[in-house]
Amino acid sequence: MSKHWNDDPFTKKAQNEGYEARSVYKLEEIDRREPILKGAQRIIDLGASPGSWAQYCLKKLPGCQILAIDLSPLRVQDKRLTFVQADINEFNFTEAMGGHQADLVLSDMAPKTSGIHDQDVARSTDLAEMALEVAKVHLKTGGSYVVKLFMGSSFEDYNKQMKSVFGQVRIIRPESTRKHSREIFLIGKNKRPAPIKI
Repeated sequence: MSKHWNDDPFTKKAQNEGYEARSVYKLEEIDRREPILKGAQRIIDLGASPGSWAQYCLKKLPGCQILAIDLSPLRVQDKRLTFVQADINEFNFTEAMGGHQADLVLSDMAPKTSGIHDQDVARSTDLAEMALEVAKVHLKTGGSYVVKLFMGSSFEDYNKQMKSVFGQVRIIRPESTRKHSREIFLIGKNKRPAPIKI
């Protein structure tokens, strides 16, 4: 780790407070501004590694159950947390959730960046699309959703999709986001009922 990252105040704060990553403060700010955790009992955490978002949820919601999925290992262990190292496209959420739907779906998924802007935005959008599909199927009516997305040409289309699924959509760029980063978070609240299939 470079000296630059060691000097980062949010990295130091996370280390001092026992969190796996500085990204916890992004979720903390989102939750403060749009109380998405309120009343949540079943949570799906996509792109969960190394585990700071799960740590925050476990701390805030003593009675919650979290299903965490990532291609990389998770360092957090808790009896309320079920971690599966898997690709979300190949994962049976219905079986893992025991037929229940989630109150909250979180996605901090991000691609391995190439430095090529359009390529990185496209990969980020692909992951955000996957996360939204999970939310459409496995998030209960009235539930909330948080997703990370890199700003780019696909943003307006994704925002439009969000508005078709959720009654309220907010855009937040947390204070702890690194200055050079293009990431933003979209927060969907009050999920609309699924369309009735005829």
